[in-house]
Amino acid sequence: MQGLLPADLVDAARRAGVRDERVLEAVQTVPRAAFAPPDVGADPYLDVPLPIPHAQVTTQPSLVAKMLEALALSGSEQVLEIGTGYGFQTALLARLAAFVWSIERWEDIAATARTNLSANATDNVEVVVGDGSKGLPDHAPYHAVIVSAAFPTVPQPLAEQLAEGGRLVQPLGSGGDEQVLSFTKHGGRLERRGFVTRAHFVRLYGRHGFAP
Repeated sequence: MQGLLPADLVDAARRAGVRDERVLEAVQTVPRAAFAPPDVGADPYLDVPLPIPHAQVTTQPSLVAKMLEALALSGSEQVLEIGTGYGFQTALLARLAAFVWSIERWEDIAATARTNLSANATDNVEVVVGDGSKGLPDHAPYHAVIVSAAFPTVPQPLAEQLAEGGRLVQPLGSGGDEQVLSFTKHGGRLERRGFVTRAHFVRLYGRHGFAP
């Protein structure tokens, strides 16, 4: 199938249950084609994951939209993203929040994301190479944290770096069949806020994740 448009991803997000108009507008506005791997062999406006190096995949756009909706961003937040990929979700976050700190495990993937984000004139983002399970304490606390990799529990550093009253969304599981859940932080502790969806994610590797 060829010739799809950003509006097709908006339709897919609506079918998945997304109703937040700010999220839908971001999906309409940010061109996924600008963040798709070259020669991938699939229309970038199909609602499917796309393969990238190191046996990774980008997240399905409708799933991205559901997770972003669960963050309930108003536009003033400092956000921590775990798993930059090629930067599509990062660019969406940048339209929905004040600033995004994004951690990517692989240097070459991070470099591609930086190039893509720069070409898309997205300048309220900083992409850092590192261990996402450790978060980024130098810039904490964050009003929202989104994790695009699976682990059975929320890594303690990410919980600690979330601001009081902040929201965190993460797929919980061992990789391949997860429950994506949302949390809020009250009294210094994470509280489960709700079930977002079932999904399939790659594993979260690092000191507070799976061993590489």
